[in-house]
Amino acid sequence: MNSLFEYTDTLNAPYEAFFFDATKNVFPVRAHWHYFVEIMYMLEGNAIVTCDSETFNLGPDDVFIFPPSSVHSIYTSSYGPLKFYGLKFDINQLESSIHSSETGNVRFSMSFPTGMPKKEEFLKISLSEKIDTEKDRIKAIFEGCLKELNERNFGFYSITRSYICELLIYFLRTRRELGLSLPDTPDTRDSAGINSITEYIDEHLNEELRVEDLAKRCNMSYSYFAKCFTELYGQSCKHYISFLRLCKAENMLLFTDYDLTYISQETGFCDCSHLIHAFKEKNKITPHQFRKLHAGSNV
Repeated sequence: MNSLFEYTDTLNAPYEAFFFDATKNVFPVRAHWHYFVEIMYMLEGNAIVTCDSETFNLGPDDVFIFPPSSVHSIYTSSYGPLKFYGLKFDINQLESSIHSSETGNVRFSMSFPTGMPKKEEFLKISLSEKIDTEKDRIKAIFEGCLKELNERNFGFYSITRSYICELLIYFLRTRRELGLSLPDTPDTRDSAGINSITEYIDEHLNEELRVEDLAKRCNMSYSYFAKCFTELYGQSCKHYISFLRLCKAENMLLFTDYDLTYISQETGFCDCSHLIHAFKEKNKITPHQFRKLHAGSNV
């Protein structure tokens, strides 16, 4: 079974834009993660999106941001049309060399970190509540990025970058108007090594994974590794491993006909009973009920 990790080419394609139509694209969008930030703008229909362990409902004119390295998926809550614009980008490509309140430059990677809270007020903006000019401008940003990246005229990356910066500033200003601010950003000097270990975890979910061994792979002590991992991802490494295993199990239930014995082996659970128990604890339903509930939705 393929890993949940989705490769993103930060060097040659730091920005991506797309239009998604559930009647023409593979749907639902299975659980996956990548190092890019991803933002979607709902055009038609109603969607259920998951971001790590949280679930959100989106409707027309809702904008949602998926932080880097978050495991996310998109389903539908109805059988009607589902269309949205999407942007994916390497947030580090947006950084200015100067960051200060006096110059007005923003350090976006600190404002949209990997471990930002998965709360609706941080991740979602409902433009239906905004004035038409504001709504039209945000929609125009997505359309502008799509046009620039498709046509690839002179300076298209620079214009796309400016569009994305404007969109992120809009998010941050909206957040400030609501009196919201992120918790103090932890010192993540070793985050690169931990990001790499999450790829390793993803690729070896069907094997025994011990936190002590993962810490050694990062050349860290167990306690320091555990501390850094929790600060960066907002959960323990042990919990993260279990979470990824369940996400992969969900994908296999949705997109394959494999039985629970095979799925439990491929996702690193001891046996079916351990998978069923963990799955029900997370989703409040059994794997069989989950597969039956979503039967026919993965067109």
